[in-house]
Amino acid sequence: MESLSYSSLFSWLINEETASYQFHDQTLSRHAECHAPKGEARLRLIYVTRDVEAAIAEAITQSALSLSLAVIDRKSGLNCIELCSDKPFEQVHLQLFSSLENVEAFLMTPEPPTLNSPGLLVMDMDSTAIEIECIDELAAMAGVGEAVAEVTERAMQGELDFEESLRARVSQLTGADESIIQTLCDKLPLMPGLTEMVTELQSHDWRVVVASGGFTPFVGHLKQLLNLDAAFANELDIEGGKLVGTVSGQVVDAQFKADTVQNCAQQWAIPQGQRLAIGDGANDIPMIEAADFGIAYHAKPKLKLAADVSISQLDLRVLPYLLQLS
Repeated sequence: MESLSYSSLFSWLINEETASYQFHDQTLSRHAECHAPKGEARLRLIYVTRDVEAAIAEAITQSALSLSLAVIDRKSGLNCIELCSDKPFEQVHLQLFSSLENVEAFLMTPEPPTLNSPGLLVMDMDSTAIEIECIDELAAMAGVGEAVAEVTERAMQGELDFEESLRARVSQLTGADESIIQTLCDKLPLMPGLTEMVTELQSHDWRVVVASGGFTPFVGHLKQLLNLDAAFANELDIEGGKLVGTVSGQVVDAQFKADTVQNCAQQWAIPQGQRLAIGDGANDIPMIEAADFGIAYHAKPKLKLAADVSISQLDLRVLPYLLQLS
């Protein structure tokens, strides 16, 4: 064994082959991701730039745990290490690592979904796959932005029935020119990390679907842009080049989103354990609960409580790091 400085810890972890080292007063070992010590508690630390690694190394020392470490490598461009402990990570340990600046810490479930086996991800669209709420943007373009945005926020917090709020907001668009739809499609801002996340999942034969309480032109744009497997949203009624202020057909509400997880899993024979959902608002709670693994993304408090894990700081590139290579 060799004593390591903070800087040499990551040099050993990334570049060396020696199985174990004495790091200050700790005995550290290493493992490959697909051979993580069975039955041990697992914590993953995800970060963007390597300048935080000295702080991570110091936190490892402060934890005073005997750990096995692994580098978790993905295509999406973040950095990640896994810490395995034969003792449960106590709250003091979780606080130690989660308080690191520019680092997100995730306690792994005993049997996380497998990245390199076919799976399903059902995504919300507004404020999850894209950076905006489409109804708010359409309303702003139609000159009724403030009134609609207030209703949207209350619906996202779970204070209003979704269908009722949807119809109330859409009614404010009555008489708006349909050209605002294409204008918004042309500048639709994708959520950071969306393309990288979807590309990585698709490279492992995952199915990716959007189920949105928004509108069909925008989910259709995403479906074509990212080669998604399916996209569901609400149909805005248009007559004579103007928005009528109504939607037609099946409303994509919270229950529809939950049913989408089950229906798509059945359609493509996705096994249990491989069905994921990600969203940001209270309307996504049934969908999150219908999935085997539900992810809250920069989410409202009610959804965070319902989800298995919450991404709060980094972007969508995090998601593949929450899965396991077999």
